[in-house]
Amino acid sequence: MTTVTPGKLYGVGLGPGDPNLMTVAAVKAIAEADVIAYHSARHGRSIARSIAAEHIREDHVEERLMYPLTVETTDHPGGYRGALNDFYEEASARLAAHLDAGRTVAVLAEGDPLFYGSYQHMHKRLADRYDTTVIPGVTSVSAAAARLGEPLCEAEEVLTIIPGTLPEDELTARLAGTDSAVVMKLGRTFPTVKRALERAGRLDDARYVERAFMTGERTERLAEVDPGSVPYFSVAVLPSRIDQEPPVRERGEVTVVGTGPAGAPWLTPESRGALVNADVLVGYTTYLDRVPVLRPGQIRHGSDNKVESERAEFALDLARRGRKVAVVSGGDPGVFAMATAVLEVACEPEYADVPVRVLPGVTAANAAAAAAGAPLGHDYATISLSDRLKPWDVIEARLRAAASADLVIALYNPGSRSRTHQVAAARDLLLELRAPETPVVVARDVGGPEQSVRVLTLKALDPSEVDMRTLLLIGSSQTRAVERGDGRTIAWTPRRYG
Repeated sequence: MTTVTPGKLYGVGLGPGDPNLMTVAAVKAIAEADVIAYHSARHGRSIARSIAAEHIREDHVEERLMYPLTVETTDHPGGYRGALNDFYEEASARLAAHLDAGRTVAVLAEGDPLFYGSYQHMHKRLADRYDTTVIPGVTSVSAAAARLGEPLCEAEEVLTIIPGTLPEDELTARLAGTDSAVVMKLGRTFPTVKRALERAGRLDDARYVERAFMTGERTERLAEVDPGSVPYFSVAVLPSRIDQEPPVRERGEVTVVGTGPAGAPWLTPESRGALVNADVLVGYTTYLDRVPVLRPGQIRHGSDNKVESERAEFALDLARRGRKVAVVSGGDPGVFAMATAVLEVACEPEYADVPVRVLPGVTAANAAAAAAGAPLGHDYATISLSDRLKPWDVIEARLRAAASADLVIALYNPGSRSRTHQVAAARDLLLELRAPETPVVVARDVGGPEQSVRVLTLKALDPSEVDMRTLLLIGSSQTRAVERGDGRTIAWTPRRYG
């Protein structure tokens, strides 16, 4: 009995459309193949086949893999995805029959076979069973950048590739939070993509490329494109902004950005977008240093922590001169932070026409609570122990009121080099109203490299271990602290009271 050696499978990338952009390896793979397979819509025409047409011989066996549907509805019991899965199974079985018979099969793919390509569905079903080689191809992303004649990304810039089929909010977040981007699969998604670009503040930067290196190629500013004229084979491009001059504006704006308790992982997409899009970053130097390198050419103005009003005025003056300014704040800017300082100055008559908005961030209390468990699971009060801006007798009265109401208390700004008595005074006051065994969370540098989160008791709280990088969470009468099997003590406050 003769044993047939299985044939070889090729996934052949053909590039963006011009046959001259096919690689030598792609041409060789087609020449070696016995079977040429390609996908098509129900009309039967295949862009992949048209690119490779001059290399397909009369003795090639052609396998046209025709999709049963594209975007229309289906009565398949598994829905759209189920119908496609059945198609992929049937198509891969047809190719497997050729491979089992010892024939070499080349599956043609526009662009690159493993980049949003139909070939990948064959690859996942066949590559573990047959000798397989994937021939990479020039992607539509590279083709679009080449036709625009603009760099996609330079230096530390990040390129994000996004399918236009994502929901608008998700598109907006991803476009706002990146340096450069390419949005694929436009066509009927174009209006949604355009709105997302506008919401992300990137519409003016966006370029449109249609059928790059194909007949009917078109490039222009995306904002000027007629939505009714956009085919599926088009992309939106946000090219590199290095060396890009800030636009001349009659009036800028100030955005107060909360960066969370530590560095880049704590940034929301909206905050990251505001930082990416700003011409100037203004803030306390320590907080500015937490901001990742977002865009070369941005100007950073750092200052001391004790000049909040001056910093706010400086930012508003820049905005009056047409600059987009991000005022960087740690944590949430509305919680003992920069939002109040900016808004206070912004209410002066000379700044009344400067747009100001505030973007929230993860505040230190919530970050510390999550690291410790859920001690803020019920009602709580937030109090700053700093007596620089309010007298100590006010702080003391508020501590007594919160303790008497049996609220969990989050204590911000507990101590510093020049403020050393506040923690001890607060502890002693609270011991008059709370049980000595009340759980206390001592959270230092949450999210940072020196993070330390401990759960101890109110009577064991040592003021000498508390500094400005520490936040204290004082439990209520209901708060519990339990040592888990891994040796970690967690704290939580039940949602039911009593």
